[in-house]
Amino acid sequence: MDTILLITILVVIFALVFDFINGFHDTANAIATSVSTRALKPRTAVYMAAVMNFVGAITFVGVAKALTKDIVDPFTLNAYDGDITGSVVILAALLSAITWNLLTWYFGIPSSSSHTLIGSVAGAAIAAAGFDILNYAGFIKILQALIFSPLLAFAAGFLMMTILKIIFKDMNLYRTNKGFRTMQIGTAALQSFTHGTNDAQKAMGIITLALIAGGLHHGDDIPFWVRFAAATAMGLGTSVGGYKIIKTVGGKIMKIRPVNGVAADLASASIIFGATLIHLPVSTTHVISSSIMGVGTAHRVKGVKWGMARKIVTTWVITMPISAVMAALIYYFLSLFF
Repeated sequence: MDTILLITILVVIFALVFDFINGFHDTANAIATSVSTRALKPRTAVYMAAVMNFVGAITFVGVAKALTKDIVDPFTLNAYDGDITGSVVILAALLSAITWNLLTWYFGIPSSSSHTLIGSVAGAAIAAAGFDILNYAGFIKILQALIFSPLLAFAAGFLMMTILKIIFKDMNLYRTNKGFRTMQIGTAALQSFTHGTNDAQKAMGIITLALIAGGLHHGDDIPFWVRFAAATAMGLGTSVGGYKIIKTVGGKIMKIRPVNGVAADLASASIIFGATLIHLPVSTTHVISSSIMGVGTAHRVKGVKWGMARKIVTTWVITMPISAVMAALIYYFLSLFF
């Protein structure tokens, strides 16, 4: 087996491992509010999320195409320094992203799989070919989406909760909570679907990038087997569950009642799906966390646990640069063997 084929196979394997980890790491956010309010039992919520993640992942490809070409030019990456440099870059990026995801999962920190993957690809590519390898127009567009989507989610959560407070201000609290708890089943399913439409596509884009870099695929269309494999890995990962992160998102930001959960789910799902429709990868983790903060602020500012919020924001800021440095170091290490 030649070296480039071996590396490409490793990239596909690790990309699917990343997607599997993403399933139990990030999807926990999608069902956290419904579990914390007891609208759904944890196991039921996890299985429902797994199915909806698969459906969402297999349905859309726009984000995958954007990742294939917007961070680095895959055809330039393929041409650089012979045959294998581009493939080694992608392998290093995946190893870095997987490492960061496992570390943050272990400590129950809802960090962004999107941030770590994008930062890792950029860091490994820069280590291989310098800063000129970056597709700055596309990279800046992705950065803008990652930065502004949590701010939009905060505003959407605040607005959604404000509207619901006005509409249901004279309703019986018990009956309202019961109704919203039932509604949360639908909003959790919607949240999981939108998560699949955006997050699973990142692994699809990375696999396609590796196939192009290895000279095994031409054009930026996403092969069906890549779509199916990534969607399956995401669904299986989701079925494992991510209960540490469910605990953080579902209770440590604020005490969530059913009406808060519905507001947060609707707000974050609208932002994530909107990003999917315009082919932009966003951090579902930070969109969901930010929408919960927005809901909490609209409900009662003092009810938000701002210490945990600061911890989440800090992780949001440091994930990309740390991932870039890790990926660069891993690239240098791998280049000793390939």
